[in-house]
Amino acid sequence: MNIAIQGIRGSYHHAVADILFPAAKITTCTNFSDIPPLLIEKQADAAVMAIENSIAGAILPNYALIDEYNLQITGEYYLPIQHQLMALKGQSLTDIKEVWSHPMALEQCRKFFRNHPDIKLIEEKDTAEVALIIQQKQLMGIAAIAGKNAAQIYSLNIIASDIQTHPENYTRFVLLENASFQETTEFNKISLKFTLPHQVGGLFHILEVLNDNNLSMSKIQSLPIVDKPWEYAFFVDVHVTEEKLFYQAEKEIVKLVNEIKVLGQYKNNRPT
Repeated sequence: MNIAIQGIRGSYHHAVADILFPAAKITTCTNFSDIPPLLIEKQADAAVMAIENSIAGAILPNYALIDEYNLQITGEYYLPIQHQLMALKGQSLTDIKEVWSHPMALEQCRKFFRNHPDIKLIEEKDTAEVALIIQQKQLMGIAAIAGKNAAQIYSLNIIASDIQTHPENYTRFVLLENASFQETTEFNKISLKFTLPHQVGGLFHILEVLNDNNLSMSKIQSLPIVDKPWEYAFFVDVHVTEEKLFYQAEKEIVKLVNEIKVLGQYKNNRPT
């Protein structure tokens, strides 16, 4: 099986792919936008894509990619984000002059660096890639923020562990496939996208239908519609205890929206 990810070996995407598909071949992509064409052209069987973080919020462009390419969400995984500060072996925290990492990783470790004001923070595009560069170029005085697997893969020393400000820091990854939608009985979570007509109370009526059918909405996210200024599509995750209740609700929702699309039916993997 071939799994596409954004980032290189040692990235958080790589960690999730290894957990879900330990024997799979991994195809790395520089950008998220490189992933859908691989699925469409059958160069990858599935993909792992981050879609939101419990602190930073939704990754909006990835919602747009899933919708644009009509990809199906077939699973999800919530990865606890535990940032490690790593450098070449023999280096300690007192040797570090600069830390390079992704802007989100730097922001999530801001409290740690307040206690080390002499360290300069440099934004880079990928956490694991910095670890690779430090190893390849043998950069002294430079540290990376990345996951433990990056330190192992690139033979770096962890000089400070779990430096994230908030211990309850999770990133939600979805498993994507290029497949026409197929209903399945093995699900308890559904992701939907819909657009509404311009009328008062449109969204309220959708929420009312979900509530009346005992369906719990765990997320709602709006995204601007391209070429339609000030109009929005809504992306919703719904928890389902009885499938028939969802299908009842769906029949009512269809009457209230301009468009509705099921993005996926899958097992809820959210930690409790």
